[in-house]
Amino acid sequence: MNTQSQYGAQPPLQHPVPTHPHYIPEPPSTPASPQGYMRFTSTPPIGTHGIPLGPQHFQGYPQHQSFAAPGVGVTTQIHSQPPHIPDYAAAWGVDGATAQLGMQLGQSAVAAGHEYVQKNFAGLVPVSLLKHHFNVSNSYVLRKLMLVLFPWRHRPWVRRIKRSEINGQSEGYQPPRDDINSPDLYIPTMALVTYVLLAALQSGLEARFNPEILGLATSTALAVVLIEFAFIKGGCYFLTIQGQSQVIDLVAYGGYKFVGIIMTLFAGLLNLGRMFYWMIFIYAFSANAFFLLRSLRHVVLPDPTSSPANVSVGNANTITPGQRRMRIQFLLFIAVTQVVYMLIMVRV
Repeated sequence: MNTQSQYGAQPPLQHPVPTHPHYIPEPPSTPASPQGYMRFTSTPPIGTHGIPLGPQHFQGYPQHQSFAAPGVGVTTQIHSQPPHIPDYAAAWGVDGATAQLGMQLGQSAVAAGHEYVQKNFAGLVPVSLLKHHFNVSNSYVLRKLMLVLFPWRHRPWVRRIKRSEINGQSEGYQPPRDDINSPDLYIPTMALVTYVLLAALQSGLEARFNPEILGLATSTALAVVLIEFAFIKGGCYFLTIQGQSQVIDLVAYGGYKFVGIIMTLFAGLLNLGRMFYWMIFIYAFSANAFFLLRSLRHVVLPDPTSSPANVSVGNANTITPGQRRMRIQFLLFIAVTQVVYMLIMVRV
């Protein structure tokens, strides 16, 4: 009885029931700087107990690149020097391999674009000729501007020939840097841009500015240059002028008129009266006409003795007096028509 009461006082025995605590994994800590991220890299393999495998587990495999995760100080031995990571790339969290790949792709794209331009446009606009006509210096620009504005007493007008230092053979004409009589594209280009800006400024001061004036002035100037170029080339064709003058040379000569036009527009901005304005215009036209008369003489009446060997000018001594007279008249007509071109552009 006592034994039963003793057993009855004790609680019944029960088998323990296994319970698993609810565990919520914490997110990985965010590094303080973007450099802590290792983007586009592989994470280390995880073992059976959730511990990253160290280098001792990969002794049978070749190791060429180090792998590391933030917060885990496990790295493998590397065998090559990592590429240099630019500062701007590392600031955005891009690793060395990605930055190096981007640089290689960029260089390949630039090379492909350069090759495409050379293949498709080198025949239309030779890059070597453009480099030749933009080979200028500060002293040349100043002396050339003085020559365009005051050409009356300049001597001589013959272009210099460039000769080889090895055998002394002629290799074309000297660049503008070394010859003031050589045409360039720097002054016409800068003068064209200045002309467009002055035309817009003048229209603004007259309270009639419109953004379309910029396009109108640019298109008018380019149309005038192209029309003049087509007229000169057509005249040379009908007069059987065999001088193989470069297209860029004729465009450059046609662009020097913008210097006189700029001077005329400045005179108009000063508001010194209509008489002063037209006096400046007449002088600018006369200077430009005289400059073209002397500069285009070697185009209309080429001289074989003053031309390089690689420029075919034919036999200038075989032209008849009648042909010579017609060529001179054609040259005079080119100079006189400058007044028409300049009047069109000063009234934009």
